[in-house]
Amino acid sequence: MTSAGLLAPLTAERETGRLFDTAPRRRSPGLPASAHAAALRAADMKGVREEFHPGVDERTIEVYARARDAGDPFELRDLWLGRVEHELGPHSRRPELAGLWRASRVRRAVDAEEVLASRATVRFVKELFNSFFRDDLYGDLRGDAEFILSGGSVDERAWGLPDTLKHCLRFALDRDWYGYSDSRGRIPAREAVAAYENARIEGSPYEAGGVALTMGGTFAISTLADFVLLGAPATGAPALCGIPNYPPLVEAIARRRATRLVPLPSTSGRVDVDGLIAALTPATPLVMLQTAANPTGAGIAEEDLARLIRAASPSTIILLDECHEWLGASGRFSPLRASANVVRVSSLSKMWSAPGLKIGWILADPAFVESYYEHASTTFGGPPSFLYTLVEVLARMERWLVTGVLEPGAAEVAEFEGAYGLDPRRLRAAYQAYRHDRLTREAELTVVRDAALAGLTEASVSVVRPRYSINAAVDFPGWDDSYLCFRDVLRRTGVAVFPGVLTFCLSGGTVRVTTAQPWEDLSPAISRIHDAFTLTPGRR
Repeated sequence: MTSAGLLAPLTAERETGRLFDTAPRRRSPGLPASAHAAALRAADMKGVREEFHPGVDERTIEVYARARDAGDPFELRDLWLGRVEHELGPHSRRPELAGLWRASRVRRAVDAEEVLASRATVRFVKELFNSFFRDDLYGDLRGDAEFILSGGSVDERAWGLPDTLKHCLRFALDRDWYGYSDSRGRIPAREAVAAYENARIEGSPYEAGGVALTMGGTFAISTLADFVLLGAPATGAPALCGIPNYPPLVEAIARRRATRLVPLPSTSGRVDVDGLIAALTPATPLVMLQTAANPTGAGIAEEDLARLIRAASPSTIILLDECHEWLGASGRFSPLRASANVVRVSSLSKMWSAPGLKIGWILADPAFVESYYEHASTTFGGPPSFLYTLVEVLARMERWLVTGVLEPGAAEVAEFEGAYGLDPRRLRAAYQAYRHDRLTREAELTVVRDAALAGLTEASVSVVRPRYSINAAVDFPGWDDSYLCFRDVLRRTGVAVFPGVLTFCLSGGTVRVTTAQPWEDLSPAISRIHDAFTLTPGRR
């Protein structure tokens, strides 16, 4: 269904003012000197790990070996949690689960490949993920968690949407721009996204026909999995998912096709994709991976991504989750990211700490996007149409940042339709506020990340130095189970961290710390960890 008011050029029929009628406010810098001083110590961090391996260890294999039905993800979840409760001893909160573990016994031999290829593994990790948030972190243990460093996104209270983008929301709502729209999004917004992405990739390959706006990254990958895999044979070569990865994304794929998890180790912030390349076959229907890994922040180098794309069959869809690829090294992308079998997914959830807006975009071959239109228009219709002005303004201003524009003038005003009523003065004020907020935000998030990691290493905690994003993978000495580590650290410090097993890190005790928190919360949380573990590292 369509609305002429959204598909046709905008008019001034409902004139309620002009965009940026008042100058957007600039966000005031919010970090105290103590945060900057702590960040300076990051240059001398001692406990830095350069290598990370997310494979399957003996503790994971033991759970499968003890299960009555190793294909039952709920039994696997309960056994995993039961062992945690058993090892917590007097601090257990669920003795019935501890009893379940004690009553179990080894029933079979299992190897790592069986775990990685099992449908139950994907669902087990997703159910453990559900239990962590629903039953533990925001359930029975909520009263224990004084500081939550396990959220995975930027704290929107401290670093929310710039006022420039809030103006766009108010403007669209005042004009009643929330009717039906093209299921791929409004054309000017898609054109703006294409121009922005062309500023970041060699060869400028994109036009509006290669862009579709979506309802956020998780929803986009779920609908893409449906679009690519529904109707295809359920048997045959499995889809491949690089791990670490985000459980809802992998589960969306595993529901549609047999799926094999492929561990992707990293060294010095660079992800090794050789395992994925080795697992490819001409019949592989889909490969899904994060270009910047969660939880490590390690990235895939452009030359390695190019090798993977070249190695894949033209019929294999390469699905790139780019949502964590920010707050780090930047540069021009390889033109192979625009290959006909590559689909790129971005969203505002991480970069602009707006997961609740559920808005983002995909980039793909125009023929793919044209076919996806039918799927989108049938299953969900399209993203909220009042967000299109926000996306258009964001994409244009991000492009100006990439291309070095300092003060927009008549040429930049001409990029917008006349119905916005823009002039150089008001656009200049809005862009300068956006640019200030954007650069301030990036600088502050880098400072708090460095400060947190420096504080953790001073507490005898080992850190995998991230290349991107707001997350870091850390190891507390003495733990070989990340969920048990979460429970023990929470009990001893009141600080909640995120178990690595919930990102398919199926070995060791690695947990994730999200550093994008207000300094008044982050600093005491790190101090709690420092006080608890500096003198007495390990479990007690």
